[in-house]
Amino acid sequence: MPVDRARVRNVFIYNIATGEYLGGMRQNGSVTEAVFLWILNHILLITDAELQVKARASQQIILPTSNRLEPGDYDVYCNGTIELTNEPWVQRILSHSVSGREDSLRDGLRVRDGKCVLSGFPNLNADIGDWSPFEGAHIFPLEKEGIWIKHNFGRWITDIDYTNGVSKINSCQNGLLIRRDLHTMFDNYLISVNPDDGYKIIVFNRDIFGLDGRVLDPVCRNPGDPHRVADELLRWHFRQSVLANMRGAGEPIFEHDFPPGTDMMREIREGPSAQERFEMEIASRLRAFEV
Repeated sequence: MPVDRARVRNVFIYNIATGEYLGGMRQNGSVTEAVFLWILNHILLITDAELQVKARASQQIILPTSNRLEPGDYDVYCNGTIELTNEPWVQRILSHSVSGREDSLRDGLRVRDGKCVLSGFPNLNADIGDWSPFEGAHIFPLEKEGIWIKHNFGRWITDIDYTNGVSKINSCQNGLLIRRDLHTMFDNYLISVNPDDGYKIIVFNRDIFGLDGRVLDPVCRNPGDPHRVADELLRWHFRQSVLANMRGAGEPIFEHDFPPGTDMMREIREGPSAQERFEMEIASRLRAFEV
């Protein structure tokens, strides 16, 4: 069964005029009042007038400060209408490599990053070629390459020349080297990086690995490196993470660990978003036959 993202929330957002529950988030300590207001104004809510946010318990108006956002209930005031955005959320499956097409991304990230850029965990076995605890993660998911091409996400990739038939989705600028256990959380939008808040890492779930508030390692974003990670793609991932975790009831987290003997297709078919998940699983397996 899918996991409910909303169960870990300790911040709750309401429309004061109607009482509607607009959503919420898990505050692990890194989100400031300024970032919270920016998220409401620029991602989550659509309004036709200026909005104001108050902490329900204290009735204090939330201002764009660097103060830590306190857990609790928050009421949104507006002289006009307030609506939740209907911006599409891009569902994804785990983007672990399944074909040789991603080898260049993996190898390039090992050279560029050399460590987990989220946790700072170094690879002390790099000299013997053992990278088993680390994986190259796509920021924009490989299984959604059709959307990448349709909306020209490749315009943010500058280290690969445009070639007919090449989407540039496997550029190092669309990837991060991270620990294997964190890869799953990154793909599930439970960990993200806000490049407009000093590249701060935000954990949208319980922070069991102590990553919330860390800063993305500079090794992957050196302005002088032509293969540096693309800020626009980090922004895209952060925006998707907000939509997945903060809007309304939140999006489900799907099971990916199917033991031998499990009828995986039946579980997918009987769960939410069955058709899209099935199509993504099929596309993922077909990539194994690409050259």
